[in-house]
Amino acid sequence: MSEPHKDYEGAKLGMWLFLFTEILLFGGLFVLFAVYMARHHDAFHVASGNLDVRMGTANTVVLITSSWLVAMAVAALKRGQVAPARRLTLGTIALAGVFLVIKYFEWSAKFHHGLYPGSEHLAAQPPGEAVYFAMYYAMTGLHGIHVTVGMAVLGFAWWFMRTGRCTPEHFVFLENGALYWHLVDLIWIYLFPLFYLVG
Repeated sequence: MSEPHKDYEGAKLGMWLFLFTEILLFGGLFVLFAVYMARHHDAFHVASGNLDVRMGTANTVVLITSSWLVAMAVAALKRGQVAPARRLTLGTIALAGVFLVIKYFEWSAKFHHGLYPGSEHLAAQPPGEAVYFAMYYAMTGLHGIHVTVGMAVLGFAWWFMRTGRCTPEHFVFLENGALYWHLVDLIWIYLFPLFYLVG
C-alpha cells in the first residue's frame, strides 16, 4: 500500500498565506488605534495609567519564552529527538496557560474597578478613555482567542508526535504550529507598548 501524498510545501505556503491575513486583521486594528489615539491622546495617556505594567511585562516575558521553547521543539524534532520535542511543546502550552491566567486576573481587576465598556465609571470620564478601553478589550480579547487556538494547535502537534503522525521526517504540522505561535507572540509585542506604554 502506497503512502498517502503529503504536500509539505503547499502546507507551508498555506500557513504563510493564513498568517498574512492575520497580519492584515491586526494591522487594521493598529491603524484604527493610532487614529483614535491621535484624536484622544491625553485621554489615552490617562487611561493607560490604569493598566498594570508589571502584569503586561510578565506576560511579555512569558510569551517570548514560550516562542523560544516552541522553536527549540521544532529543532529537536528535526534532529530526531521526539521526546524532548514533546516536552518543549508541552512547556509552550503551559506558558500559554500562564499568559491567560495573568490576563484573567488583569481583566478581573479592571472589571472590579468599573473599567469596562458601558460602565458608569467610564461614562463619567472623557470619551477618549471609553474608546481606549473598548479597543483594549477588543484587541487583547482577540489576541487571547488566538492564544487559545495556538494552545489547541500545539496540543494536536504534541498528540501527533506521541502517536507517530508528526515525526522527524514529517514535521510540518509542528513547524506550522510554531509559525502561528510566533505570530501570536509578535502581535503581543506590539500590543504591550501600544496599550501599556502610551506616551
